[in-house]
Amino acid sequence: METFTQNMIKPFSALRNRIFAKLYFAQIASLFGDAFTWLGIALLTYSLNPNGSAKILASALTLRVTAYILFSPFAGIVSDRFRRKNILLITQLGRIVVVCLLPFVNSEWQIYVLIFVLNIFAAFFTPTYRAIIPQVIQKDLYREANGLSMATFQLLSVFGPALAGIFSAWLGAKQIFFVDAVMLVLAIILIVTIPQASLQQGVDILNKKVKSTWAEIFKSVHLLFGNRILRFSLSIEFISAVAGALVLVNTVGLIKTSLDLDDKHYGWIMAVFGIGAAISAFLLGSLDKSKTRRSSLIGGALLIGFAISFANFVPFNGLIFLWILAGIGQTLADMPSETLIGENIAPEDQGKVYGTHFAFSHLWWAIAYPIAGYLGTKYPEREFLYGGILTLALAVIVIILFSISKRNIAKK
Repeated sequence: METFTQNMIKPFSALRNRIFAKLYFAQIASLFGDAFTWLGIALLTYSLNPNGSAKILASALTLRVTAYILFSPFAGIVSDRFRRKNILLITQLGRIVVVCLLPFVNSEWQIYVLIFVLNIFAAFFTPTYRAIIPQVIQKDLYREANGLSMATFQLLSVFGPALAGIFSAWLGAKQIFFVDAVMLVLAIILIVTIPQASLQQGVDILNKKVKSTWAEIFKSVHLLFGNRILRFSLSIEFISAVAGALVLVNTVGLIKTSLDLDDKHYGWIMAVFGIGAAISAFLLGSLDKSKTRRSSLIGGALLIGFAISFANFVPFNGLIFLWILAGIGQTLADMPSETLIGENIAPEDQGKVYGTHFAFSHLWWAIAYPIAGYLGTKYPEREFLYGGILTLALAVIVIILFSISKRNIAKK
């Protein structure tokens, strides 16, 4: 028990680094802002069109992913060419302007435009933030920092909307966007206090020879897919996205139709999924730095595939156990990529590679969502079984191909 507690606490040791601590708390403020944004958008779409709110919200989420896929590779290049502190500040200011316009929306097309613009700013902010972390944190604390950052993301994805719901009940649906703006202002204040040079370590923008943008994009794709371990981790992320999309898309139908339960039970089961992912991120951030990466990737893909395979055949209590395992599996499958990029890519190229990775990881979800939707529509009583079989089959194929590649390299 003592060892478990120590492993849960250990990721917080990264906060001894003052630069990372400021970035981390800026991330918390920004994530709370996101929670307020999306809850507010859901309420706004319902007020505009109660019967068509689901379609509007689904379209908005599609535009969100589209913005990430289209702009993240360029964002990575920008973070390698310009001052990263300025990028963080400008993108946060842009988000503030957009969220302050959202309360005045009175038609669907305005929502679509503002959501797309909002997520263009997010597409530039996130890869830049991720590229900064390995430059400001000590190497022996990098995995702890990454684990803390991911665990916080998972926890706030669970509890952020709940807090946003409390504020919306108190203040009203439209006023909640101004609370979002306040959160983003807090993030800006924290970023302003960080010295410029601290965020620019390893990247010399003054003496760097500028190549064409497309050449840089192709280089980032080559660096990402040309590295065997990064290629393997990205393949595992696709498998995780397929399983994760099944959870996000089809759990509501499983709870309300198959199990004949209510919204409260749906909220609980999704909270359990997020908490499992967060606990896994805390623990993974403090485990051995070298021996667990391959095991984490393989184990995560197999675990989430195994967990969802039985979802159609268990009562609610059994589903709680399976969704904890699924949350743990998703973190095990997704988290190592961030650390591996920081360890395998040169500092001057990390921005563009993080941007390209961010784009591809969201492309995987854009592919996975229709798969989940098809399985849920075509096989409403067996969608998780077939999705789990697909996940496990893909995992076995990737593991075999990776093992063959490893043996071929060893023979050379």
